[in-house]
Amino acid sequence: MIVIFGINLKYLLIFKVTNYYNHHSVVNSGMIWLLFAFLTALFESLKDVASKRGLQRFDEYVIAASLILFQLPFLVPLLFFIEIPDIGENFWSALVAGTGLNLIAITFYIKAIKVSDLSITVPIVNLTPLFLLVTSPVILGEYPSPLGYPGILLIVVGAYVLNIKSTDRGYLGPIRSLFSQRGPRYMAVTAFFWSISANVDKVGVLNSSPVFWAISIVMSLGVGMGIIMVVQSRKHIQEIPQNLRILFPIGFFGAVTLLAQMTAISLTLVAYVISVKRLSTALSVIWGHVLFKEVNIKERLAGVFIMIAGVILITLA
Repeated sequence: MIVIFGINLKYLLIFKVTNYYNHHSVVNSGMIWLLFAFLTALFESLKDVASKRGLQRFDEYVIAASLILFQLPFLVPLLFFIEIPDIGENFWSALVAGTGLNLIAITFYIKAIKVSDLSITVPIVNLTPLFLLVTSPVILGEYPSPLGYPGILLIVVGAYVLNIKSTDRGYLGPIRSLFSQRGPRYMAVTAFFWSISANVDKVGVLNSSPVFWAISIVMSLGVGMGIIMVVQSRKHIQEIPQNLRILFPIGFFGAVTLLAQMTAISLTLVAYVISVKRLSTALSVIWGHVLFKEVNIKERLAGVFIMIAGVILITLA
């Protein structure tokens, strides 16, 4: 499993394919894996902060393109250090499908961060494993164990607690109020598309290799997002060279997130890494309060930790 963009469970499926074959031979690496897993969560949250700051100067298309294009200098050189795999017959169809799905998901992800607080939008990405319980059986015929169903309940309860101050609008007020905001709605769209692309990623990995697929999808997304930026943000393109200090960190944090997670997963089991990585949503809530003066921090932190517990149960399932 690999998480390319930081948000979500989708690329973790990639490394799960690898771990399926070698999980019995995982080396006991002490607590080093925990350090890299926490760094994954930290840089994932910093990527959200950098994106939020960038949106104060540029539109969502420039920020989305920066997230992808500024990862390439760190990832493309890896092609010289890995074995190029045999390409299966379904690789190219998976690449096309994965690129299209992720272009939509990333655009909505950045839109969500733009229009609403980090502390209310980023936790909604935890809906991805919930959607996976539906999309994986349909696309891949994979079904979770019963452990996944309490996880669903916890994610729903966590979403309720995120906006619990809206109970004055009735028992369902927090849920209605939460998704009446554009940010959480956009992030729910992102989570849904990532739940589909996660299954496409697995097809891509089975027809290549985990690292080669990860680099391929980022390169393909770079082309697609670059074209979208040129079409949608012509007025901003000339300003990009003068604002690299704002845009470069977005891709840098995305690349470091990927590399830290790859390292952590090589040292322990995937389920352990994803459990720690989901702390990124809690860190984003904290950054939202500290850096952007967002309110209702206690309720939102409580909600996100409940959602993380649900994610862990579904991951283990």
